[in-house]
Amino acid sequence: MPVDARPAEECRYDLVSLGEVMLRLDPGEGRVRTARSFRAWEGGGEYNVARGLRRCFGMRTALVSAFADNEVGRLLEDLILTGGVDTSLIRWVPYDGIGRTVRNGLNFTERGFGVRGAVGVSDRGHTAAGQLRPEDVDWEHLFGTLGVRWFHTGGIYAALSDGTPDVIEAAMAAARRHGTIISYDLNYRPSLWKGIGGKARAQEVNRALARYVDVMIGNEEDFTASLGFEVPGTADDLSELEAENFEKMIGQVVQEYPNFKVVATTLRTVRSATVNDWGAVAWSRDGFAHATHRPNLEILDRVGGGDSFASGLVYGLLTTGDLARAVEYGAAHGALAMTTPGDTSMATRAEVEALMGGGSARVQR
Repeated sequence: MPVDARPAEECRYDLVSLGEVMLRLDPGEGRVRTARSFRAWEGGGEYNVARGLRRCFGMRTALVSAFADNEVGRLLEDLILTGGVDTSLIRWVPYDGIGRTVRNGLNFTERGFGVRGAVGVSDRGHTAAGQLRPEDVDWEHLFGTLGVRWFHTGGIYAALSDGTPDVIEAAMAAARRHGTIISYDLNYRPSLWKGIGGKARAQEVNRALARYVDVMIGNEEDFTASLGFEVPGTADDLSELEAENFEKMIGQVVQEYPNFKVVATTLRTVRSATVNDWGAVAWSRDGFAHATHRPNLEILDRVGGGDSFASGLVYGLLTTGDLARAVEYGAAHGALAMTTPGDTSMATRAEVEALMGGGSARVQR
């Protein structure tokens, strides 16, 4: 058993995520710079995991975050409620009328096609979630009285402001006191760290938080950018990814962080914006497990694929306790999530399990 979670009957929530949710404005097949209309979605690296666990896998999840109390914030609430995630832990901050002191984040994202890669433009400075403070949340009540089996957060939220790493640390310390499993997705975003110290600051923050983590998750470049571990034999452009090289890197990671019970990394080779090779490798003290490798996977919208991997991995670990099974849940869920638009998964557990079992894309009718 790679992780030992609290019994479900002792806890109100199977998983709680801490992070910011932005309003994603999507120009569909077009470009942000020439769009005349946008489709609205909600999305956030940490939140997407809670939503995937709720909507695809039927688990009880909640979000810790903060919103400016205006019409955009209430739209985000409506979208989150549609996804079934509990909003009772969200902090609502009075709006000043124009966003001078507090606002809600926006994320303009085009999905790319062929030789044109996906592009994201975030507008998320001075947001309510970025201004959250450790004392704004009663962590003892959440983890002690209500009970949480699994707590998830990550490197996106850690980069939002000088104060968010302190919020994360307060949450992690309380979670650890009450026996809650802690996962963290490194999710390195150069744009978030650019103005506050770049990779050096990212590594300083993430290495400090890593000592609390049970399950560390990343993609093919996160462990290098966020924690400073090199992957031997891997080209800078990530044009070819060998799972064995990532095994060597993970071996170094767990030597430095003996608190890690599971380490998992997705492996994505971008052939074009619409064709990716997709796989994953995971480690626990029982050894390594490799997900089914899916070369030339056709992609509609890559955003959120890693978050859907994380939610499938968490579901597999909580319900089966088997790392090999869990990494297959994660990789299959991520693959399906990238076949639909928006940050969040539209897959069902039955579809995920069918793909894990070798199911085809033939019509179902």
